[in-house]
Amino acid sequence: MSVDAGVGRVPATLEQVAARAGVSRSTVSRVVNGGDRVSPEALESVKRAIAELNYVPNRAARSLASRQTQAIALVVPEDTTRFFGDPFFAAIVSGINQRLSRSEHMLNLIVASDDPGDKATTFLAGGNVDGALVVSHHTSDTYIDRISASVPVVFGGRPARERPDDYFVDVDNVAGGRVATEYLLSRGRRRIGMITGPLDMPAGIDRLTGFRDALAEVGIEPGPVRDGDFTASGGADAMRAILDREAAGEPLPDALFVASDLMARGVLDVLARAGKRVPRDIAIIGFDDSPVATSVTPALTTIRQPSLEQGEAMADVLLARLAGLDPPRVTILPAELVVRQSA
Repeated sequence: MSVDAGVGRVPATLEQVAARAGVSRSTVSRVVNGGDRVSPEALESVKRAIAELNYVPNRAARSLASRQTQAIALVVPEDTTRFFGDPFFAAIVSGINQRLSRSEHMLNLIVASDDPGDKATTFLAGGNVDGALVVSHHTSDTYIDRISASVPVVFGGRPARERPDDYFVDVDNVAGGRVATEYLLSRGRRRIGMITGPLDMPAGIDRLTGFRDALAEVGIEPGPVRDGDFTASGGADAMRAILDREAAGEPLPDALFVASDLMARGVLDVLARAGKRVPRDIAIIGFDDSPVATSVTPALTTIRQPSLEQGEAMADVLLARLAGLDPPRVTILPAELVVRQSA
């Protein structure tokens, strides 16, 4: 009977691989499970036998033996429209997936809520995943406590309610806000306003802190500061509010630091409709360096946050925890200025 993998053929077993390679079953098992207590000769023989027999490991049996599901959850407390429409999330997921593709774990997208009966958090607490990666969390997100009590968690971004045993990978948002504002100052701008991110999220708070710190160091008062929500419509609404104040006699700022590229796109649309010239009348800096930055006119000066690398680092930390290792609890990635036409 053929043991070659294929339609209608019986899959090869671990024992058959061992017989073909001339080694014990336990040696094949160590090779398949990534163990390092195998001689180079045996390793080569097993790999050759696996290739010749088209052997595919029985993941279900291995999961039972290891008590691992080989599944990792990406937990998002946002509606799916916003999640799939924001380039930041696309880059994070891409980075996570790139790292997990080199492991045995699969990624599961979970949209969570604070409803105590939320079936997503019930699913996570039921032993269906080995760990969770949490992004875009807010101060009010109590579901995080329920998840953290059930599985190892790594956060994308500083947790809104940070605890001593939290693991997270963040971008230096304070430095990003500072660098953006310092650049505007270096270009001679003096009435500098800001459209913030949500102030119930650490990223929104930290970017505002960097903005204020940079102005305080040179003794300049902030221009108008308006809350935003990291969406294009939120940026547009905030810009319209600033223009309304100008119509009431308040001077228009000569520069704006906008806490996300999506919001900056909304800002640029409103300014174009109002006949304002960017950067001549008002300079604009965004945050993310997402594809949005080069799809708008003028192209957006922005702060690059390495979102793909952040996703990879989050997955790295979680995989290390699952392997019983001791990865760094806090990883901070640098933010960097990218100069284009809008400033």
